[in-house]
Amino acid sequence: MDSTSRSLQCVIVTPERAVLDQAVDFVALPMYDGELGVLPGRAPLIGRLGYGELRIRHGNQTTHFYVDSGFAQIRNNVVTVLTPRALRASEIDMHAAQDTLTRAEPTGPTSAAQTELEKNQQRARAQIRIASRSRGESYDR
Repeated sequence: MDSTSRSLQCVIVTPERAVLDQAVDFVALPMYDGELGVLPGRAPLIGRLGYGELRIRHGNQTTHFYVDSGFAQIRNNVVTVLTPRALRASEIDMHAAQDTLTRAEPTGPTSAAQTELEKNQQRARAQIRIASRSRGESYDR
């Protein structure tokens, strides 16, 4: 893709499938240490993703995804996301995410179990927040 192009190509790939391959105007990535916004002409970058919301904008339409870690590469106006799990906001099972939160015990038997439990709760909260936002609802937790 031409480096002077006014759009980006966004590609999201999981081990099971190619989730997205689309021209977009803007991409917001959930990096492990904060959010990164990408516009056309961005300098090359390889970075580690965290879990959370990936947003793409094309015109005045914004599409929301949940991604669960992985890596992002930005090069020649192509944003490539490699992640073990990516869901469109419409694919998020709100009931399953709520169940993860309500079934969680306040403390795990070991510190490693407690850490894993907290990570699962944070992932569930992120999924609920993304699905709620894309549906025009509010979620405050």
